[in-house]
Amino acid sequence: MPVLEVICSLIGWFCLYLLFRCTFAQRGPEWSCRLVTLSHGVGIVLLTAYVLFIDGPWPFTHAGTENTELQIFSLAVCLGYFFFDLGWCVRHHTEGPVMLAHHAASIVGILLALLMGVSGCETCCVIFGSEITNPLLQTRWFLRRLGLYDGLLGDAVDLLFISLFATVRVGVGTVMFYCELTSPRTTLVMKLGGVAMYGLAWVFMVDIARFGYKKSRAKYKRWRENHQLKDSNTKNWMDKSD
Repeated sequence: MPVLEVICSLIGWFCLYLLFRCTFAQRGPEWSCRLVTLSHGVGIVLLTAYVLFIDGPWPFTHAGTENTELQIFSLAVCLGYFFFDLGWCVRHHTEGPVMLAHHAASIVGILLALLMGVSGCETCCVIFGSEITNPLLQTRWFLRRLGLYDGLLGDAVDLLFISLFATVRVGVGTVMFYCELTSPRTTLVMKLGGVAMYGLAWVFMVDIARFGYKKSRAKYKRWRENHQLKDSNTKNWMDKSD
């Protein structure tokens, strides 16, 4: 268990938060925490992508194998962040029970992989799939705070977020979940953890689908109203011309 690496990671994310608080003091604490979350999302996606696609081994065929040094480092960096973010969310009461459960499950899963010394490759795969949509989620929050969300840019961010979530976290996540369950090397406790994370992914997917449906319906309704108004104005103009 790389205790020192996890502690250094926690301290590092907290120091980054303090730096953002000093830089953006007028914005409030959540602004700084979201910047830390964005930084972690981008950094850990790049790091786990290197672990998965370059350093190896391939998680779909080597689930349950012994952890590599780079996998251990990636998990330690991520665990320190989750400790920081869970503490911040509990302190400021900004998240609901589902998100807190996701953080708690992530912490337990990473801790198990580090303590047992196995299943690092599929744990990094889960982190990659979970965090790849995170920068878009934070971008959406910043756009709303800056008053830039209601427009083409906000629609593009939402569309890309929903597409990535459905494709990677649910689509590829289902394949990873199957590989983990059928792997003879994966321990029972890690398989149970996979069930929990996969279930949470579907809870998020249902919420996202509802959001996408409501937003699409609202935009279609607004388009119809504008179209009818335009037709009405055109008809009135033609009647006056006659």
